[in-house]
Amino acid sequence: MAQFNVVDMNGKKVSTVELSDAVFGITPNEKAVHIAVVNFLANQRQGTQNTKIRMEVSGGGKKPWRQKGTGHARQGSTRAPQWTHGGVALGPKPRDYSYHINKKVKRLAVLSALSDKALNGDMIVVDKLTCEDYKTKTVVAMLNAIGAGKKNLVVNDTVDAKFIKSAANIPGVKTTTTGSVNTYDVVNANKLVISVDAAKKLEEVLG
Repeated sequence: MAQFNVVDMNGKKVSTVELSDAVFGITPNEKAVHIAVVNFLANQRQGTQNTKIRMEVSGGGKKPWRQKGTGHARQGSTRAPQWTHGGVALGPKPRDYSYHINKKVKRLAVLSALSDKALNGDMIVVDKLTCEDYKTKTVVAMLNAIGAGKKNLVVNDTVDAKFIKSAANIPGVKTTTTGSVNTYDVVNANKLVISVDAAKKLEEVLG
């Protein structure tokens, strides 16, 4: 069990908390993290790219010239790929890029990402993450007070609508809950800002 300092939203140390090494103290597995990140990015692709083949391009119904005797190469349509305004040969078509990875690999990747942040001092534990009003400056002041980075992942245990809305338009800040934490978001952030309750809940789920 490793000890972490707990600060309030003003950046002052208020207590310490012990978190499980099984979640925040394992040796990071780079291969698992790589697999999870590639899978996440592939699953985000829309796959809506599309090119028209010769049968989908308008026109080209008439043979351009007779088969023999002109001196030209034989042609059957002006919409063949070698013609200007013709169809595209072997171009991209709509497809689904998503795929599944092993649950054990996905879990190991999340644990590795969390442990990496904790071991390198890039995890900031806050006693509570909440806002009384819809005010962006409250969240900005909190991030400045606790020494957050340019890109931050803020993890809360429950959905706090006021806090989420207040942080929504701050560049480089993403908010989420424990049930939606993924490897890519953790790796992509400079700092992991997490509430005590969220850290405990992650212990229950992943430990």
